[in-house]
Amino acid sequence: MQKPALSLAAVPGRRKATIDLAKEIERRGFQGIYMPSFGDAMGLGVALALETDRIPFGTTVQPIYLRQPADFAAAASFIHEVSGGRFWFGVGVTHGPVHRRLGVTPGKPLVDMRRFVEQVRAVSQQGGGELPPIVLATLRDRMLRLSAEIAEGAVWANGSRSRMAHSLGLLPAEKRANDAFFIGDMIPTCISDDREAAAAVMRRTLTGYVVLPNYRNYWIEAGYEEEMRAIEAAQEAGDMAKIPSLMSERWLRDVTLFGPAAEVREGVEQWYAAGVRTPILVPSSAQGGQMKAFEELFAAFE
Repeated sequence: MQKPALSLAAVPGRRKATIDLAKEIERRGFQGIYMPSFGDAMGLGVALALETDRIPFGTTVQPIYLRQPADFAAAASFIHEVSGGRFWFGVGVTHGPVHRRLGVTPGKPLVDMRRFVEQVRAVSQQGGGELPPIVLATLRDRMLRLSAEIAEGAVWANGSRSRMAHSLGLLPAEKRANDAFFIGDMIPTCISDDREAAAAVMRRTLTGYVVLPNYRNYWIEAGYEEEMRAIEAAQEAGDMAKIPSLMSERWLRDVTLFGPAAEVREGVEQWYAAGVRTPILVPSSAQGGQMKAFEELFAAFE
């Protein structure tokens, strides 16, 4: 089977080890390396441009409010050039908690995103260097349509596999048929023969997302209204400890990959079959931290 892509973040205190891990991911033939907003994803991108040779890589949800567009354009162009065109610049408007941490008051997401892409491309057109393909972090229909209009791809985080037929059906046929248009999803993953322990890890991982209204609304549209309304009620009541128990098995299997290695491999195949050209596994472990999670992934995809 084609190996999936993997999500990799430069955890403080382990940044050199993270670069070494990226080299091992490349050596083992995984489809790509994609970096979430945690840590300095653009800095890690520079390191991957210099320390790897063949593997495609990119940011997934790089919040557009972190830097000025001109600064982002310069950094993205640098990584694109030094990597030999292997870099994908994935950007997103991100979520309320991140906005509050940054002290940002965003406008309308679609307007902000369109303006950002225009400003980044203006720098390139004014001699700022060639840009990599731009991929929009999407979730719901309007941002997906915008990605087809102004970008070279779309990437979900915690997307619903059963919703993908609807979502990808919104793309023009030429985008769906064009392999150069990036279609990816970041999929929380835990490999363990103890299926219940792996499921518990996934429920903890997703607790921070189910409390966000935009994610709940997306999952309601995907057919999980009962679960999302119950989670909303628990959150409003201040009963956060109850939330993991409200995440149904049906929902969890639609959004994550967990359980024995064979089941996770089968799940990856199902994501490919759903039209996601680049499944990006986000590893967690029931037995340890990030490095243990990667050991389990490597063993599963030998």
